[in-house]
Amino acid sequence: MTDLSLIRNFAIIAHIDHGKSTLADRLIERCGGLSEREMKEQVLDSMELERERGITIKAQTVRLNYTARDGATYQLNLVDTPGHVDFSYEVSRSLAACEGSILLVDASQGVEAQTLANAYLAIDADHEVVPVLNKIDLPAAEPDRVKQQIEDVIGLDAADAVNVSAKSGLGIDDLLEALVARVPPPTGEAEAPLKALLVDSWYDPYLGVIILVRVRDGAIRKGQRVRLMSSGRAYQVDRVGVFGPARQDLGELGPGEIGFFTAGIKAVAETSVGDTVTEDRKPAEAPLPGFKPSVPVVFCSLFPADAADYEDLRESLAKLRLNDASFHYEAESSAALGFGFRCGFLGLLHMEIVQERLLREFGLELIATAPSVIYKIHLVDGILDLHNPSDMPDVTRIKTIEEPWIRASIIVPDEFLGSVLTLCTERRGEQIELTYVGGRAMAVYKLPLNEVVFDFYDRLKSVSRGYASFDYELDGFREGDLAKVAILINQEPVDALSMIVHRSQSEPRGRALCQRLKDLIPRQLFKVAIQAAIGGKVIARETVSALRKDVTAKCYGGDVSRKRKLLDKQKEGKKRMRQYGNVEIPQSAFIAALRMSDD
Repeated sequence: MTDLSLIRNFAIIAHIDHGKSTLADRLIERCGGLSEREMKEQVLDSMELERERGITIKAQTVRLNYTARDGATYQLNLVDTPGHVDFSYEVSRSLAACEGSILLVDASQGVEAQTLANAYLAIDADHEVVPVLNKIDLPAAEPDRVKQQIEDVIGLDAADAVNVSAKSGLGIDDLLEALVARVPPPTGEAEAPLKALLVDSWYDPYLGVIILVRVRDGAIRKGQRVRLMSSGRAYQVDRVGVFGPARQDLGELGPGEIGFFTAGIKAVAETSVGDTVTEDRKPAEAPLPGFKPSVPVVFCSLFPADAADYEDLRESLAKLRLNDASFHYEAESSAALGFGFRCGFLGLLHMEIVQERLLREFGLELIATAPSVIYKIHLVDGILDLHNPSDMPDVTRIKTIEEPWIRASIIVPDEFLGSVLTLCTERRGEQIELTYVGGRAMAVYKLPLNEVVFDFYDRLKSVSRGYASFDYELDGFREGDLAKVAILINQEPVDALSMIVHRSQSEPRGRALCQRLKDLIPRQLFKVAIQAAIGGKVIARETVSALRKDVTAKCYGGDVSRKRKLLDKQKEGKKRMRQYGNVEIPQSAFIAALRMSDD
């Protein structure tokens, strides 16, 4: 076992695109984790999608050995965390596995919303935070301004912040020395019962589920029988090791160390992030604090564009679920779109990633319904959690409806503040706080999640020309004046297009969708009425005019009553046709209507 005083566990936290994975690359290169030939950019981002978008989706760890200027060789365990708000629980668990953090800030862009959120997560976890300014070699870098910003906005002393350039390797040695000097060593007892924090897990086709752990007390050894405390299931450990970043098998992992073990587990769903791993025979008295089961926040339905691909979609979702326990799905059917699945996600980015992976890895063309959130409906005889607007119970049974709210932090340059505040107010936002720091404003708002899911992020980026950064956390449920807007085509409800909106927004949203459908539904030989209704009350209507044959073309002159007679006969026929005629809505019309938020 390694001497605890020579171990340093740290995470890198930053806003998206501030150079987190690039800094990890330089640290690996400097400590000899990989040779120059094996090195590639963003070495810890294993997914093609992660590389392409420059985001980290899964937490990764790497063990590095660094010989410091004092002559001692230290074991550095680096945890590369996701940067996006959707994965904030995973970030909090990764931080719980460490004693210190590198707070990485782009020297040209300064503090952004997620820098702030992740810094507070690190401070809550009692971390020693080392501020680091990246991209110091850029002509636009302003290190003094950004240091002042870190002190004013976050409240951290940035006088001894380390200046680095992750791309060129400038300042990496100073950073490693700062880590060794400032991050405290871990604590733990080798003789105590095993207690280890489950940081992350993923599926390997050869080894089963690989579980990433931070050992607090005791040790994990090959052949040992361990138990996961949240589920109570026990497994025999097959192998134990670390990533350096290549996989290396070891005999055991002792207190303070971060590594992995496999135990022939078949599904990632059996291993929850934040769970406590203990010995089966001699279990720990209590689990580690902070465990929360993953709860989906955003829901949408996925249907195959071609109904024949339904079985392929089912298999693809099952394979994705193998590697992503926070993704939930169940079968459903729609009269308009056929058979599909209702899926639950951690947030909008998570939803986008899953759809992108289905398209890339499995080659599936999908139709996705508009995203919605979970509502708590208080009925006369109980409480119902509603995921799908089409399952809304009868109005007479409903006492109240509660919707989820979020607390959002938006950091924006002063010149765009007016437009951002107007956008938040339009979305039923309540201003909590507004502060100014050197040419930038930070607005804290409480907003209904339903309004954010619709197209808030796109609008925020367009009104601020891409300069605003946005971060949020869930803030509980609140009662709201909500109503289900159903879309009727020829008096027939179309379940896939129904939505739950605030009553004040119902008319404009209903009218916009009717107008969009009017342009999309092909004309029939009879008039087609497109209506948006709340219960029995129609709030918006558009009419697709009928295709008409000119029945009076054969009349050359003569009395007007001859023309009138032919037109009345045609009118009768059209009336009868409207009674019995079915409107076939092409799938292309559905897809375009569901992409309404792209406008």
